[in-house]
This record gives sequence, C-alpha cells and structure tokens, in this order.
Amino acid sequence: MSLVMPTRIVIVGSGGREHALAWKLAAEPGVNEVIVVPGSDAIGREPRVRCVPGVDPLDRAAVVAVARREAAELVVIGPEAPLAAGVTDALIEAGFAVFGPSGAAARIESSKSFCHEIATAADVRMARGGAFHDAGEAVAFAKELAATGLGVVVKADGLMAGKGVTVCESLAEAERAIGELAADAGTGEIGDRAWVVVEERLTGREASLIAICDGRDAVPLPMARDHKRLLDGEHGPNTGGMGAYSPLPELSDEAAQPLLTAFHRPILAELARRGTPFRGALYAGLMLTEDGPVLLEFNARFGDPETQAQLPRLAVALGPILLAAARGDLGPALAASGLPGGRLPTLPGASVAIVLAAAGYPDAPRSGDRIEGLEDAAARGALVFHSGTTRDAGGSVRTAGGRVLSVVGRGRDLAAAAEAAETAADLIHAPGLQRRHDIGAAEAPGLVPTPMTAGSAAR
Repeated sequence: MSLVMPTRIVIVGSGGREHALAWKLAAEPGVNEVIVVPGSDAIGREPRVRCVPGVDPLDRAAVVAVARREAAELVVIGPEAPLAAGVTDALIEAGFAVFGPSGAAARIESSKSFCHEIATAADVRMARGGAFHDAGEAVAFAKELAATGLGVVVKADGLMAGKGVTVCESLAEAERAIGELAADAGTGEIGDRAWVVVEERLTGREASLIAICDGRDAVPLPMARDHKRLLDGEHGPNTGGMGAYSPLPELSDEAAQPLLTAFHRPILAELARRGTPFRGALYAGLMLTEDGPVLLEFNARFGDPETQAQLPRLAVALGPILLAAARGDLGPALAASGLPGGRLPTLPGASVAIVLAAAGYPDAPRSGDRIEGLEDAAARGALVFHSGTTRDAGGSVRTAGGRVLSVVGRGRDLAAAAEAAETAADLIHAPGLQRRHDIGAAEAPGLVPTPMTAGSAAR
C-alpha cells in the first residue's frame, strides 16, 4: 500500500497551527482544496483554502455536516478541545478518515492524572507526581517534595490551553497555586475526580517531540523547542507558547528514534491494549536532564507554535502521511513509497517562529488594536501565520485574541533563521504588542545533555 494524496481536506480550528497546516497542505500537488472550520479571514486568503465561518468546532453534528457537504477525503483536527469533545468519534462514525485521536485516547492530554496513569502502566519515565482531589493532600505532597530539596510544579488536571501550569519558586507559591485551583474547582474536596496534579520540578532544557501515529506505529516530525514564559530569559507567567524553533542544536532530528522507542511506542501500545488506539499527533514534552530525558506531559495534537516552525522544514508532502495514519496504515504506506526508516526528509537549514501577543496577554488580552506592517514582513520572506486576528469593514487587520501572530524566519542555520524572524517581527506594529527577543537566539550556557546515555529514558 503506497501513500495516497487526499484531494479534499477539512481542517478543524482557527489558530496559527491551523493556518500553518492549511498553508502546507494546500500547496501540495494533487490537493484541490483545503476547507477550514471555522478558520479565519487570514487563513481563507491562502491559495486553494476556503473557510466556513460560524461553525462551532465543538459541535460534532455541525462539523460532520461540513465534512459530508465538502466530500472530505481527510479531516484533520487541530486544537485539543474538539478532540476532548468527541468530534473525531462523530466523524469516524460517519465514515470519514480522521487525523486526530478519539475522545478516549485524547484523555492523554485532557487529563494529566490519566497521563500519569498511562505512563506508569507503560513503564515510561515521567516526572514524579501525584493526582489529587483534596487540597490538603495536594499541599502535603508538595511539602514532601520540598522537604527533599525538589522544586514543585502545580498543574490543573483538565485542558488549560497550555497555561494551567505553575512552576513554583517556593512552597508558599505551590500552596497558593493549589488554593487557586481549588477555588476554581468550587471546593477543595470534590469527590473522587482529581483536579490537580503536583509534580517534582525538573531542571534541564525542554524539547518537543511530536510524532504522527496510526495506533501502532509512529514517525517523528523534526525536533523542536517552544518557550512558554512570556518574557525573555524564561521569566514572567506561563503562556500557550511565545515562540519555537527547529532543529535543536544539542539534539539532532536523528535522535528522535530512540526517544520514540522510550516514550511514544510504549504509550501507543498501552492505549491500544485498553481498546483506545491513538491515531493522530502524539506530542511528548520532554525535559533533557543530566540523567537523561524525562516526560513532562503528552499532548494529543500538533503543537502551537511548534507546528509553525516544523512544517516549513518538511521536504515531503504531509497530506498522504496524515491520511495513512488516519487509516491505520502508516508503516506499510511509508515503506511502499520509498520513505522507510522512520524519518521524514527535511530541507536544509532552520526555522524560528516568534509569537506576537496582544496587550494584556495572558491575563486580559486586548482586542481591536490595529496591526500594521504585515505586508512588509512578508516582503522580507517571512511566513506570517495568524492566530488571533480579524479584518474590519475598512480592511484593517486587528487583534482578536491572546496570541495574535507567529512570524517565521528561515535560514541556513538557527542564528540566521532567528535573525530573519526578528527582522520581520520588527516590521509589525500594534499598540501594546508583546514578544520575546530570544527565541532561537544564542543558546543559553549550561546543560547540554546527551539523551539515552546518562540514565535510561525508559526507566
């Protein structure tokens, strides 16, 4: 069975990740049209891309109706919320090939306590932690970690768009974070459902390894790193992501295979054993410690903003690979098409994506500010993917979300790509627009681990 190009593709979502997917898929030979639900004005301006505004991406019946009307040969689910809402399940029941896991398999992201449970069952090395439905027990565990000299990380159990994490500098901060989550849950004791996860704080460099999975097998996208903190130097509050780059200076794309063996494949096997095979993008957030890689979390979809940095590096059509994964035939299709070996070919060089965020982000992002300089940035060769913008009646583009744009620079190496992204981002202006200036810049001195040697990643 060889790779087959889908000619009509529906993408569910409206952010920068979905913009990058639409840009990549619509440009591939054999694709007639990419339909994005609900999409955005900016996404709809890509060649061979059309958006269907006004459709709730969480409305299973509405999304199925669009896929049926558009005769979709492949549906790609972008964000995590439609996955958790069971949109994939409804589409599969209606007979569509879907790249995106079922609601049951997507719990690997939508419930951090479930992720710990699956990792333990699969013998995957993960940050030491516990899930709690009682605030007192959560605080007691945080004290236990602090007493042994370990830092503490507090995570909300459900979906929080990448922002429900507090990396605590002190035990008092951990207690405060647990208290705030308890207040959000309505009470500190809400029966048997865990609402908070408390983990040890690991030190090292983070890495994002995202694999295309068909329920049994996995093939990695290029290695990437994103930066969650709002401000340069990893300061400020956590966000959904302020930038990403690919490849990693200290961890080549070739290093992905042993990491897949240590992390992704055991998880795929355990989910399949439970009757919930995972077909979609399985995203491992890893910490590269002095003792080897350790799992921080799994997500059930492409990363944002990692996707914006990864897809420009691919030297192969993505649509047929996603379709093969959706059908459960990834390995045979890759082998028959001359792409064996478990690695997708990439273009030379590097990509850096810088996120521009609205004034007030992440707490209270402001909408309606006019954005200028988009054409100037594009004229410099940058890719500009829209995450949260709208176009007013006069044709002006305005902010309409927290993370507004991803500006992607490409170059012969990471330094050149970072310079290209910075130069292009300098040309874009809006009142109060925020961004970091160190994405992909000079690598910070310190830990440069060699994975799979110092300590076992599968321990």
